[in-house]
Formats: sequence, structure tokens, C-alpha cells
Amino acid sequence: MKLLNTRRRAAAGIATVSLTAAALAGTVVVTGANGADPTTFSGVVLGVGADETARTVAWYSSATPTGATVELSTTSDFATTKTFDATVASNVTSDAATGNALTSANGKATLTGLQPSTKYYYRIKTADGAKSAYYTFKTGTFGNGGYQFLFFGDPQIGSSGDPVLDGDGWQYTLDQTKIHSPKAELYVSGGDQVNTANNETEWTQFLRPSELRSIPWAATIGNHDVSGYAYEQHFALPSTIDRSDPLYTNAAKKGPAADAVSGGDYFFTYKGVLFIDLNSNAYSATTNSDPAHVEFVRNTITRQKAADPDIKHVVLVYHHAIYSPADHANDTDNIQRRTDFTKSFSDLGVDLVLQGHDHSYSRSYAIKGSAESPSGAKANAAEQPGQTTVVEGPGGVIYVTANSASGSKFYDLTEPDATKGGYGADTLKGGPETKGHTRHWANSVENQEHVPTYIEVSVTDKGLTVKNVRSGDGDSPNAAVQRGNVTGIGPNLAGTPAPIGSLVDQVHIYRSQADVPVVKPPTKPTVHLVGAAPKVNGTARVGKRLTVTAGHWTAGTKLTYQWLADGKPIKGATGTSLKLTKKLKGKKVSVRVTGSLAGAVPSSLVKTSGVKKVK
Repeated sequence: MKLLNTRRRAAAGIATVSLTAAALAGTVVVTGANGADPTTFSGVVLGVGADETARTVAWYSSATPTGATVELSTTSDFATTKTFDATVASNVTSDAATGNALTSANGKATLTGLQPSTKYYYRIKTADGAKSAYYTFKTGTFGNGGYQFLFFGDPQIGSSGDPVLDGDGWQYTLDQTKIHSPKAELYVSGGDQVNTANNETEWTQFLRPSELRSIPWAATIGNHDVSGYAYEQHFALPSTIDRSDPLYTNAAKKGPAADAVSGGDYFFTYKGVLFIDLNSNAYSATTNSDPAHVEFVRNTITRQKAADPDIKHVVLVYHHAIYSPADHANDTDNIQRRTDFTKSFSDLGVDLVLQGHDHSYSRSYAIKGSAESPSGAKANAAEQPGQTTVVEGPGGVIYVTANSASGSKFYDLTEPDATKGGYGADTLKGGPETKGHTRHWANSVENQEHVPTYIEVSVTDKGLTVKNVRSGDGDSPNAAVQRGNVTGIGPNLAGTPAPIGSLVDQVHIYRSQADVPVVKPPTKPTVHLVGAAPKVNGTARVGKRLTVTAGHWTAGTKLTYQWLADGKPIKGATGTSLKLTKKLKGKKVSVRVTGSLAGAVPSSLVKTSGVKKVK
């Protein structure tokens, strides 16, 4: 733990520099009209648009300027730009950290018409001449598959009691993704960006990483985000959002208002994947919301697949994990969601569900809901724990719960309890088991190591590959461990963390057996048989002995020898030496070497030496 404390001091120093840089980024001092205070910008965040050709931009500004726009260019000098109008509104919340009402504003814009494989520069500009710093992002190729996106569980900045240290861990994880998942084009949230909904100190730490200005963030509302309106102020959500009353925990507080809550479901498509994001805070026991969520999912899948036949996969995202392994595994609201969601998601052809909330990791078996098993059952009874290739089959869905991406909070694994909605123990043994722990029946893998991780998903036309990647170790910022909120670290919490970038888990997911790539035996490289001409050594005189040096041949070649006299074989002379007899006097002696190597090209090769005349 001394290493951790030493690193904590170093990390805190780095954080101070990073935070200062973040505070300055996007802030340009320009004298306002008639000597008014200049407009400054902060909290800039890039978001997802309706598809890969669009992005959103959101920010806070020190005032409510008129004529705010976002300029987009392919060059850093903005010599040629496209301009997108922004909407700017006064912030309505009070900062939970200080109790003071915000005097700032929030701005939002949508950038459209993006081209594939293009680097873009963007900045915010107002009618009074204020400009933010410029930021960059790059689009990938367009078309289906062939990309990666990352999913992050609960950064929940502030939950350790130290927002700056939590921010250090969050920054560290995003920095590690650039090393270990450099091809990622999209960030997807599991919710709980912050610990206290309207706490702007926590939001500043969450928005600190520069990666959030270069890779689009698909925001999700967690239970710690939902009770305030800062989530709505900080993010520009896609135009596909549905703000119907049942999709809120309290429709009377939709906002904007000082006591407003956040809410709504939305979707977007990205290169052959339909992402559907639900506000799972609104659920049946309080607002009869689960049927509304299911209807939103059904309508979205039906309409989008009809409009875009190139959609290959459906990924659902929401906060409350319904097959999780830790403190929230048996919460009554999650028992309710298991009943309300599972059959519908199976019927609608969902491939993958990404969830947060339980600050631990689990990957389910392929689960199928039915009239007989509305809360789900294994789609394939033969699927084994930790199986690395899974064919879901009709109705099979894999549910993943992500651990903390920042290290601000971890929940230890809990034991199955069949009396809680039937969420009992798995009867199968094997796979990457945790010592002394029994998995829940639904889960192929359950894990807690008290280190931050993130989920990498690779997309192809045929399937999805899901990896759980470690982004921290015993020396990286890890607030929950450093502050003594949890004990133990590493596999089995035994004190030896695995390396950063190593995998907790990996699975290849396919809808049908026909989609599984045929694994061909590795093709052996072609071996070419080569050999040198042999050399005859010694004095060519009757009574003397000649020897042969075969020279260099391809490794493994079998060599045979035949001595020749005037080009004709000498009977019995098949060794590496030849005794010169009187019969050979006056003859021209040479040796023929034949090399043979099975599987080589050619399989045999003959080389003959020069001649020596026997005296």
C-alpha cells in the first residue's frame, strides 16, 4: 500500500496540472461589447449524433451569448468552415458542491454531413467575437462493421469521497484506452457519470479528460445522475430522444427547472449497429415505465431495420444491471426488470445488453426469456462457464455488467440466493472462477479485483467480440483502495494485480452457427529445398582416399552419395569417402549428392561435384 500512497501523491500532482489545463482549454479572453466581461467556455464534450455522419457538441459558457455557433473545418486555420447554429440556455441548477445557483449557460449544437476518414477541427464562436480553443476528431470509414467501441461502467466521480482522486482514476483509464484500444471510435456510458447529480466539482472532474472532446460520448443516465438537471445541461443528446412522460422518474419535473430531473430514451446507429439507450431509473413499480421502454425498443428496432437493412446488430444500453453479481444483484427493482425485460428483448432479437450500477463485472450465458421463463433461462444448456465463443441462437441475449472505470467505488461479489426472484446458484463448475465464490445461474463469468476496467467491443458483420480490459493496477490511481474503502486487490483479491491491458474476460458472440468463422489449420510456409554443389577433397592417386564435403543444404535434408567414374556409378561406392584402387587409375572421379526433404519444393535435388583424374 505504500506504493499506492506514493503514486497517489504523484497522481495528485499530475491531476493539478491536468485540471489547470482543462480549466484553460476552450477559454479565450475577448473583451465583450461595450467593455462587458468576455465569454469563456468550459466542459466541452463531443457526443454521438443520429448516425456516424453526425456529432453533437455541448459546453458551458460564462454568459448567455447571442449568435453562438460551432465552426467546423478540415484545417486548423479554419480557412474554410461550415457553421452550425447552437442553442444556448441559462443553466437552471444550483451547484450541489457550493449551494450557489449557477450563473452560466449551456450550449448545444449538432454537426452533420461528416465525411468518412476525415480529421475535423471544431470550435465554439459567439457573435461578440469570443472563440473557444479548437478541438479535433476523426471519422472512421463508413459502412458496416470493422470498428471498435468502448463501454465504461460508473465513473461516479466523488463516490470515494475525493473527487480529484476519482478524476485521476478516470483520466488514467481513458489514457490507457489510447494505448490498449487505439482503434476505438466511440465511447458508450453505463451511467453514473458523477456521484451527486448537480455537483459541478464532480462534473468538472468527469469532463477533465481530453478524450471526451475527440471521441463521441454516448451518455446514459444512472441513478446518481437522474435526480438533477445537470446531466441535461452537460450533454447534447441525439435528436432521436423520446421524452414521453413514462420515460421519466417524475414527469412533473421534466424541466428545465431548478428541481428538474433528467430522463428519456434515445437511439442512434453507428456502422451497422443499432444502439438503444434507456433511462432505467424509470421502471414499473414507480411509474409503470418498463412497458414504455419495451415499446420504445420494439418501435425503434422495427422502424430502423425497415429503413436500414444494413443493420446487423442490436445493442441495448441502460444503467441497472439485471443479471449482476454484487450488491444490487437482488434489488427488488432489478428483480422487476428481469421479469419485464428479458422475454421482450429475446423476442425482439437483441444481441447484447450493456449495463452498469453494480461496480463489478459479469458476463451472462446466452439468456432467453419465454412465457415459461419470463425472467430468463439459458438459451443453450450446454454452454459452459467462461466459454469464449457463444452462438446465441434465436432469442439468446448476452448481458454484460461493467465494473468501475475510475476506481471510485467497488462492490464485492455476493452469493446467489434463489429466494430472491429465483436468482440462485449456477450448477456448473469451471471457467475463470473466483476462489470461494459461487456464480449466479445466469452468469458465465463473475469477477471483482478492485481495479478499474473497461469493456472493448469489436464489431464485424457477423458478430461481436467483447473484452473486459484492466486499466489499472497496484500503482495506478485507485481511490476506493487508496482511501481504504475496500481491501484486497488483484485476482481473488490476493494482493498481486494483473498487468494493465490484460484481459479479465473475452467472448466472441454470433447469432447463428453459420456466422462463426471456419478456423482453418494454419498453413505451413513453403519450404524450398536448396543445396550446394559438393566438393571432393584429397589427392587423386591410387591408394589414397578421397572425401566429400556436401556443402550447405536446407535444414532437415537427408543426403545420399554416389561416387562416379567417368560419369558412371561405382558399384558400392555410396559413402562419404572413396578408396582409390588400380581399376580407377586414369578415370575421372566425381561424386553425386542427392538431397531429399518431404514437403519441400522440390522434394529432392541432385548436385554433382567437379572431377579429379586418378593418377
